[in-house]
Amino acid sequence: MAALDLFGRRWSLRVVWELREGALGFRALRERCSNMSSSVLRQRLVELIEARLVHQTPDGHYALTALGRQAHTALSPLVDWSVAWASDLAEHSAEHSADHDTPAPVAPDTPGAPPRPLDDATGT
Repeated sequence: MAALDLFGRRWSLRVVWELREGALGFRALRERCSNMSSSVLRQRLVELIEARLVHQTPDGHYALTALGRQAHTALSPLVDWSVAWASDLAEHSAEHSADHDTPAPVAPDTPGAPPRPLDDATGT
């Protein structure tokens, strides 16, 4: 299975992310993954185990393998980029909403025509 195919599946990256700090039991992992369905989590764990990125410990917990830790490390630049991207989106959203705090007055609608801003000088 190609890495992009595996990581492109919903929740796969999230499972790797949640296991980055150590082993978790199934229930704890499911809770950390926004309570995804048990069947989807089981399927992702099977896929990640088959890809040798995750293994099940003797006590039944799930943990990253050495390859899984390498994958997490390799994905770190993507995490850094996504943090910067989210910040940029938030700044843009804040600037955009500040520009639109007081909407321009709108002329009465003509049936079938889009509303148009009023001219401040004439009020029409």
